[in-house]
Amino acid sequence: MSENKFRIGGPERSNEARVRQHSGDGKGFFSGIERRLRLESYFEEGFPVQYLPKILFVLLVGLLYISNTHYSEKTVRRIDRVQSEVEDLRADYTTLKSDLMFSSKQSEVARKVKAIGLKESLNPPTKVVIEEGEY
Repeated sequence: MSENKFRIGGPERSNEARVRQHSGDGKGFFSGIERRLRLESYFEEGFPVQYLPKILFVLLVGLLYISNTHYSEKTVRRIDRVQSEVEDLRADYTTLKSDLMFSSKQSEVARKVKAIGLKESLNPPTKVVIEEGEY
């Protein structure tokens, strides 16, 4: 059986060779972007902490922008739904109002009460006058 040995790179393998091995042949999409942006030069001395508040602020503003967009789209959808509901209710109201006006006409009322034996009065209504001492 063979032994496990911990090997710290020897003279045959330099640091650049290890980087090339991990990054592949360098023809990928992300490696092309990395080469164009030259990100290694920014992180040579470590992570630039002085830019962290600005980066966090930009991220926060981006999140607020995205959430505001979602909220406004949801509100627009809700407004559209309520407007169509109002149009339906307005149409129902108009229909019911016209039906009520039609059924409350004198000729319609007379036709409906004829079935229970009531007749339309042919005499006009009279005014009953009560003098002050009569009641």
